[in-house]
Amino acid sequence: MHVVDGLPTYSRQLTNNKTMPDYFHIKFSHLPPEKQDLLIALLDDAGYEGYEEGPGFLSAFIPQEKFDEATLGAIEAQHQVIATKELVKEKNWNEEWEKNFQPVVIGRFCAVRASFHEPVPGVEHEIIITPKMSFGTGHHATTYIMIQFLQQLDIKGKRVLDFGTGTGILAILAERLGANGITAIDNDDWSIENAAENIAVNKCTGIKLSKAGDLKELGHFDVILANINRHVLLANMLDLKQHLTQGGVLILSGLLPDDAPVIEAKAAENDLRIFEQKNYNNWIGLLLQ
Repeated sequence: MHVVDGLPTYSRQLTNNKTMPDYFHIKFSHLPPEKQDLLIALLDDAGYEGYEEGPGFLSAFIPQEKFDEATLGAIEAQHQVIATKELVKEKNWNEEWEKNFQPVVIGRFCAVRASFHEPVPGVEHEIIITPKMSFGTGHHATTYIMIQFLQQLDIKGKRVLDFGTGTGILAILAERLGANGITAIDNDDWSIENAAENIAVNKCTGIKLSKAGDLKELGHFDVILANINRHVLLANMLDLKQHLTQGGVLILSGLLPDDAPVIEAKAAENDLRIFEQKNYNNWIGLLLQ
């Protein structure tokens, strides 16, 4: 069993229920943390579909037919990074993931495991998550931070929005904690499909899941969860504020320490105040009201 303290950080998993085509594995080494987030944003735009992050490195995966050498070269030159390239032959990514994924235990509060693991004893909440190419297994520091914030909040009976739900893990935990009326949205088809599966496996009945890239016509919420990235959070700060009830709480992550001043300034423009910051493995989370 893998306990959270000292765990490696993982982002989107290249897992599916079937054999996948050949992929290029692109690895960047000797990276400072602030460049990892930037590279993921650039690689997303270039068609990359999966990532693995760890101290000082970033691995990215892209189907062979989508790979463009010139695009990778431009990213290397512009951001002064060097990548290695390896062709990974067709394999069952679900099988590969199962070999490496271990349960995550966050004290006695919460355990996150896959369906093929034995139940984790002695925890208040156990969540079963099997990601495909969605973000949010509990392994990544930002998901861990979001779970920490949920641990300290009393959200029983509260309306909760999970903006960028990924695997659905935070929405599932919100239901476990007694939230009444949970909306989970994402703009990614893989995430919606995967979140639906995880919601069903965890026997959740109070989560409204839908594909959406904005908050239009969603109403107001007592708690909004947004574990995405700096660029999306800045672009949506006004909408996030407008969909909070009076006295509502906004929890943000997917951020690096250097992002805090920019987020704080944007929040202040929208009459939001940062009340708490959590730090873990070179990532941060913020609680605003």
